[in-house]
Amino acid sequence: MASARAKVAILISGRGSNMAALIEAAADPAFPAEIALVVSNRPDAAGLVRAAAAGIPTKVVDHKDFGKDREAFERALDTVLQEHSIAILCLAGFMRLLTPWFVGRWEGRMINVHPALLPSFKGLDTHARALAAGVRLHGATVHLVVPEMDSGPIIVQGAVPIGDDDTEATLAARVLAVEHRIYPLALRWLAEGRITVEAGRCRIAGAAAPDGAIVAPTV
Repeated sequence: MASARAKVAILISGRGSNMAALIEAAADPAFPAEIALVVSNRPDAAGLVRAAAAGIPTKVVDHKDFGKDREAFERALDTVLQEHSIAILCLAGFMRLLTPWFVGRWEGRMINVHPALLPSFKGLDTHARALAAGVRLHGATVHLVVPEMDSGPIIVQGAVPIGDDDTEATLAARVLAVEHRIYPLALRWLAEGRITVEAGRCRIAGAAAPDGAIVAPTV
């Protein structure tokens, strides 16, 4: 008898591009997690329509209803998650800073994707900042969520070279493709129970030793 798949909720605030990649991966019955719920803090989030079209239950917990009481908003959000028996949370463009209370409730079970090679370029406008800094490699990171923004143990990263003619838009498009590739991987590993954290570092059971190198530029 096949084991039950982990129930996952995706938290969004906008179009839900990474949400769509996770839904697509979980459509495979062999994937160890099912997308059981999509929650937005904004009732006008385009991702809600995309999720509903895929047959995923959706819910809105509007942060504006709670004024400046962040924890009250999070308690309402947590209640919804418990009602749906959610085991894992995936943040996908969820534009809210979470309190230590909420992060503690979901410690080790909440992951986020960030469009940069952490710990470089935490926060917003990562592609513009990477170009301004003149780095030759950029990319995306999936990490466990901790109270400090963009600072949790790193699960997986993917890198892309930066060309001399790159713009913020062209770079963002290539990095987004990497996000769509690595986020389902991280969710798979977490749902399979393969991730452990030792001294602040993620270890992935069964992961192969890395081989090769990315060099940029090439001439």
